[in-house]
Formats: sequence, structure tokens, C-alpha cells
Amino acid sequence: MRSAIWIIGVSMTLAATAAPAQTGPEGADYRGLPPDLAAAATAYDLAQFKANRAELDRLLADDYILAGSNGKNQTKAQYIVEATAPGSRTTYVALSLNVRRVWSDGAVLGGMVDAKGLDRGKPIAVHARFVDVWAKRDGRWRVVFTQANEVK
Repeated sequence: MRSAIWIIGVSMTLAATAAPAQTGPEGADYRGLPPDLAAAATAYDLAQFKANRAELDRLLADDYILAGSNGKNQTKAQYIVEATAPGSRTTYVALSLNVRRVWSDGAVLGGMVDAKGLDRGKPIAVHARFVDVWAKRDGRWRVVFTQANEVK
């Protein structure tokens, strides 16, 4: 399964500003985050939703790890391959129970996500809890770790 199908992916990372051009998934609360983190998180949200390989590569740290519900870890390269697989796309995302903790060079953004879409052509629906850990390196925000667990 598309590793948390953007789940975490939309880990939609719960960031962004209140600016109209930076709207996120239904239920996302982007107010109060530093503008540069908000912009990075919004870009990450969109990259996941659009399965944009170049943007995912730019926004995920080279040492990124995804810990999924199946008990296995994925590297950045493995996650990008799954997230951009032919026949896979996200059609709906809604967030709730937003969690945000931010400090000068790091942040934790998470919550619950409901997502629908296709995984290699097969319909899927996911309800999961996720957390994205962000690090500011060389002046740029990058996702360094994601934990996503499906909730039944």
C-alpha cells in the first residue's frame, strides 16, 4: 500500500500560513507557524497530493525514514517510488486532531488523516494517525521522519 498513501503524506503536514494561496487539506489549521515552515509544509502537502517526484525529493531529507503501519521502515528513495507509482493517486484528504510543536530548528506536525484514492489502480480508503518530524538544515526545512499508523 502506498506507504500511508500520502497519508503522511499529507501528513499533510499541517503547516502553512493563513494566506489564501497556501490552503491545505480539509481540516488543516495552518495559523501561527513560522512562514518558511508553513511554505515548506504546504509544498510538501501538494507534492504528496500530486505525486510530484521532484518536489518530494527536494522536501525530504536525504536521511528521511518513514515508519509505517506494517512495521517496516522506508527510505526516501523507497517512499518516493511508492508515492509516485503508476496508477496511484490521492483524491480526498481531511485532517483532524492537529498536533504542532515548533522550535527554532525543528518541528513536529501531525494528527489524524482520512484519505481516499487509488493504489496502483485499486481503490483505497485510509484512516490513520501520523506525525512528521521536520528539521531546519542549512536554512531550509526538510522532513526527516514520518510515523504513520492506520487506525481501524
